Amino acid sequence: MIIDFRSDTVTKPGPGMKETMMAAGLGDDVFGEDPSINELEALAAGMFGMEAAVFCPSGTMTNQIAIKCHTQPGDEVICDESAHVYQYEGGGIAFNSGSSVKLLYGDRGRITGAQVAAAINPDDPHRAHTSLVCLENTSNRGGGSCYDMEEMKKIGTLCREKGLAFHLDGARLWNALVAKKESPLEYGALFDSISICLSKSLGCPVGSLLLGKKDFIKKARRVRKVFGGGMRQAGVLAAAGIYALQNNIERLAEDHAHAKGIASAIEKKDFTKFVLPVETNIIIFELTDAITAPELVSRLKEHSVLGYAIAPNRVRLVTHLDITPEMTQRTIDIFTQL
Repeated sequence: MIIDFRSDTVTKPGPGMKETMMAAGLGDDVFGEDPSINELEALAAGMFGMEAAVFCPSGTMTNQIAIKCHTQPGDEVICDESAHVYQYEGGGIAFNSGSSVKLLYGDRGRITGAQVAAAINPDDPHRAHTSLVCLENTSNRGGGSCYDMEEMKKIGTLCREKGLAFHLDGARLWNALVAKKESPLEYGALFDSISICLSKSLGCPVGSLLLGKKDFIKKARRVRKVFGGGMRQAGVLAAAGIYALQNNIERLAEDHAHAKGIASAIEKKDFTKFVLPVETNIIIFELTDAITAPELVSRLKEHSVLGYAIAPNRVRLVTHLDITPEMTQRTIDIFTQL
């Protein structure tokens, strides 16, 4: 039995999701005629109280489309130095949008209103035009850390006052919603655009959605086409998303409980320097000089446990819907014996 903690992207559709996919109504999405995609987009937009949505193959695409729509070449985007839009999207902000990035150093991936206020460039022809602020909730490199709603509201108010667009990379927003007992409507009222992922802990094989106002999404559809993201009979994928939104959100609390149990065992090991606070489904821990991250990952693999070395001395484990209580206990036992 392989226990795969490398990412929550490794999940596979269960029987119920597969049945829904096979029964999906299909059409040509570029012509706006796929009934399953139309249903998914309306469902997701309605959950967040937003006007419209567009379905895309990946969260990288939804983020990059949003940045392209919110900026002009020569603009500047504000985000945390660990943000996915900066670290893991192939330099897309520069390549796709011709924009530069101002990096802030927040607390486990979370920046503050005060930091954003200090980072906005003055109206000076020598400086890049600050046009967009991007947040990531939960923060991947922050160990699944969740933003405080009041701090996000401070940033949102500042963006409105300064005429800046406000985008949320919500790849794991579902985890934050469950952990913090928040409503999607709060987020829809706060952000100009939101990217939500279906292929991580919700268990879909592929897919993300970009949410926003109708005019914004109309523009986003044009950019999606330019980026090569126009799909045809993709309702089979959208049907998986509908199933996930209707069945797989509340169960995320189980993933969080599994992560906390495993983290508790890791904290007790003498090779562990520290474990980042576990709020959701991501465990990131730093090692002492006794062992490197690749070495520990290799030792875990000998026990059929797959982890991910995100730095020479840091390991990441991610729980998800394919991790059972039995797998969690087996992992705890293995760490106890190491």
